[in-house]
Amino acid sequence: MLKGIGALGAAVFGTATSVGSSAAVGDSAVYQYYHTDWTEVTATLETVAQQGYDAIQVPPAHRSRLDRNHQNGVTDPPLGYQPVDLTDFNSVFGTEPEYEAMVQEAHNQGLDVVVDAVINHMAANDDFRDAPGITFEDLPRFSERDFHPKDDINYDDPESVEDDWLVGLKDLKQTSEYVRGELQNYVQKYADLGVDGIRWDAAKHVPESFFADYANQWADDLDLWTVGEVLDGDVSVCQGYADTGMSVTDYPLYYTMKEETFHSGGDMQALDGAGMVNQSPFQAFTFVSNHDSGPPDYEKLAYAYILTYEGYPRVYSNRISVDDDDIRNLLWIRNNLASGDAQTRHVDQDLYVYERKGNLLVGLNRASGQRSKWVPTSWTNQALNDYSGNAGNVSTNGDSWVQITVPATSWVCYAPE
Repeated sequence: MLKGIGALGAAVFGTATSVGSSAAVGDSAVYQYYHTDWTEVTATLETVAQQGYDAIQVPPAHRSRLDRNHQNGVTDPPLGYQPVDLTDFNSVFGTEPEYEAMVQEAHNQGLDVVVDAVINHMAANDDFRDAPGITFEDLPRFSERDFHPKDDINYDDPESVEDDWLVGLKDLKQTSEYVRGELQNYVQKYADLGVDGIRWDAAKHVPESFFADYANQWADDLDLWTVGEVLDGDVSVCQGYADTGMSVTDYPLYYTMKEETFHSGGDMQALDGAGMVNQSPFQAFTFVSNHDSGPPDYEKLAYAYILTYEGYPRVYSNRISVDDDDIRNLLWIRNNLASGDAQTRHVDQDLYVYERKGNLLVGLNRASGQRSKWVPTSWTNQALNDYSGNAGNVSTNGDSWVQITVPATSWVCYAPE
C-alpha cells in the first residue's frame, strides 16, 4: 500500500503529497539537524514530513560549555557536546519550552524525534578561544570522584579507549552507581519531554557492558529506540555494540563509500557486501556524512544507494537542504517500493545493480559515461517504470532478463508499472 507520493511519484500517479510518512522509528529515513535552533527546526517540520522522512535527529538539549561566540565555521567546534549540567535543558539552541514545542510539532507532523545524549563525558577544562574551562567544581551534579583519572587515549588499548579522556573531556565513571543514576535521570528527562529515540554519543568510548546492563534497558523501559555512535570501521567492533541491544552508526559502510567507491577512481565492487548493513541490516544506521565525517565526491550517488538499500538511512541537513528534490524522489521510492532483501544482480568497477527482491531494481553508475547492462530480475515479460526519472522505461524478456542503461554518475530505479 502506498504511504505517500514523492516528486516523480506524484507526477506518475497524479496524487498530492501526504504529510508524515510512518508511525515507527526506522520505517523511512532520518533528517539530521546540526547547530540548528529549536524554533528553526520547528519551522521546517512540515516540509520534512512532506519530503517523506519518518524522523528527525537533533543535537543535545542540555546546557553545554561552548556557544556560537566560539565558532570558527559551522562545525568547528561542535556545540552541545561539552555538557555542564544534564538537568538544565536551556541551551545554545533554545529554551526547554522551545524544545518541548519542537517535539510536539514533530509529532503533529507524523515525525519521531531522535535526540543526542552525551553519556561518556562532561566538559573540558582547557583554553579554547576565550571559553572559560570547566573545572570539577563547576559541575553541579558531579565531582572529581565521578570520573576516571585524567589520561589521553591510547587507541591501541581497548581499555584506554573506554576509560581515558577523549580530547580532554572528563570521562565519566559508568561503574559508579551514582553516575549511572544521574545518567538515568538524564534519559528520563528526555523521555518526559516526549522524544522517541536516543543516539548515544561517543558510544565507542563507553564499555559495551554499560549499554547491555543499563542504558539500553532504561531506553527499553521507556519505549525509546536507540542507536550508538560507534566511530570505527571494523564491522566486528560495531557488531559488539549492536549485540547490546541497539542499532549502530554504519561507519564501516561510510568508509567504504568515501574511500573506496564513490569517487573518480573508485570501485563499486567494494560496496557489494560492505558494512554493518550487509551483516545486520535492521541494526545499521547508514549515512553519507555528518559534522565529523565529510561526504564522498559523488555525494548524491551515495544517497541514492543508502536510500534504496537496506538499513535505516540518515540525511545530513548541513549538506542536503530540507526540500531537496532528488532526495524527495528517493524517499518516495524508499517508502513505496524499496522493501525486501537486497540481492546483487551485477557488479563491476563502475556499475552496481541490485534488486530489493520482487519490488525494486536499482542501478548505480560511478563512471563518467553511461553504462548499459543485461541483468536478471524477478519479473517475466514485465514492463518496468523508471521512478528515478533518469532513464526510459524497459521491459523484461521471457527469461526474466532486462537491459538497463544508467546515465553517468547517476542512478535508475525500476519497478513494475
